[in-house]
Amino acid sequence: MQLTLLKGKIHRATVTHAELHYEGSCAIDGRLLDIAGIREYERIDIYDVTSGERYSTYAIRGEEGSGVISVNGAAAHKSRVGDLVIICAYVQCDAAEADAHKPVCVYVDRENRLTHTNHSMPKQAA
Repeated sequence: MQLTLLKGKIHRATVTHAELHYEGSCAIDGRLLDIAGIREYERIDIYDVTSGERYSTYAIRGEEGSGVISVNGAAAHKSRVGDLVIICAYVQCDAAEADAHKPVCVYVDRENRLTHTNHSMPKQAA
């Protein structure tokens, strides 16, 4: 049995660019990609907290330390500059691997600068 688990995420990043006529994808600050364990050209899901849109694309490496989050091509119709987004990548693993798996959660401020990381989700109160 294969399970799909969260591998890494960048939580509540701010969209800095929306380039409709770019070839596609999402450019992400290379430092944030590395910290989150997301590879260039890897499929990502983007959850737009501001608009409620959810869509898939792939990551491309932006300039390290730039804070860039640029949704490109058709995705530019889904998210706008200033929107808050959650960017996630997933991994396939078997049940034994799943027992030991911990995702990398990257948290940023409004300028997409790293504030902290975590390897678990906070417990949701009832």
